[in-house]
Amino acid sequence: MTLENLREAYGKTLVELGAVNKNIVVLDADLSKSTRTILFQEAYPDRFFEMSIAEQNMVSVAAGLSLVGKIPFVHSFAVFATGRTYDQIRQSVCIAGLNVKICGSSCGLSDFGDGATHQSIEDVALMRVLPNMVVLVPADANETRKMVKAMVKHYGPMYIRINRNDLPVFTSEEGEYEIGKLYQLKDGEDIAIFANGVMVSKAMIASDMLERKGIYAKVINASTVKPLEKEEILRYIKGVKGIIVAEEHSIIGGLGSAILEQIRNVKHPPVEFIGIKDKFGTSTNNYEELLAHYGLTAEAIVDTAISLVRGE
Repeated sequence: MTLENLREAYGKTLVELGAVNKNIVVLDADLSKSTRTILFQEAYPDRFFEMSIAEQNMVSVAAGLSLVGKIPFVHSFAVFATGRTYDQIRQSVCIAGLNVKICGSSCGLSDFGDGATHQSIEDVALMRVLPNMVVLVPADANETRKMVKAMVKHYGPMYIRINRNDLPVFTSEEGEYEIGKLYQLKDGEDIAIFANGVMVSKAMIASDMLERKGIYAKVINASTVKPLEKEEILRYIKGVKGIIVAEEHSIIGGLGSAILEQIRNVKHPPVEFIGIKDKFGTSTNNYEELLAHYGLTAEAIVDTAISLVRGE
């Protein structure tokens, strides 16, 4: 199984795009080595702006840059890029529909050593509720690269959530990323598992484990959380006995909520969430240990799928 770092893929793709599109500018809040925007700074120092630990000001400056035709990408840890800057994103970027791209790095629990203050378990909910905002959660490095290219082509406010760690590669290098499209990675007639981010790899492992038990689960990579189309969801849940939504985020306001909002007025199978159950993060020795602590595992998906098939 190939592992690649999403932050590195993100930073290198920005550099690649910056070579052909001179309107791309990058702003960072004193975390460029971590977010990997240091690569852009080294390549195009005249288009890189170190804003120091002043995230609100960074977003306001980005809004101004967008008004003169630039394509600003702003960066911080996800918890700060969305929470500390919320008023500026809402008032200056989203109401006006400006072409500002926000990168929340070290998302979810992936900054496992720094605890609740640095772990974003509510960022998708914060960004998803804002009119005009597109919300993207890549599953791996390949998808990250394609997403960043799609972000440059799409006009308007966008948020991308980047994991800090190396993750297994499941998506193809080929083709372009389509915003709003769901991508099926595995077929199965018993259970539909919708997942994004690190939980895509957990869902793929769970699907293999379930198959050995005679339960067949399809895995759908829901890497666009917003916009999310009803018809796209209905296509994948037809005929299954149960639906599982797996995300490294609070079960309140994230992908699970987005899916249920779309199918609320149609008959559908039972739905269960694998996510963080209304708790803050904590610190630990390694990422996998933290995921296990919050029940974000392939085993949890397997147990939930078995219960759904049995009608428990």
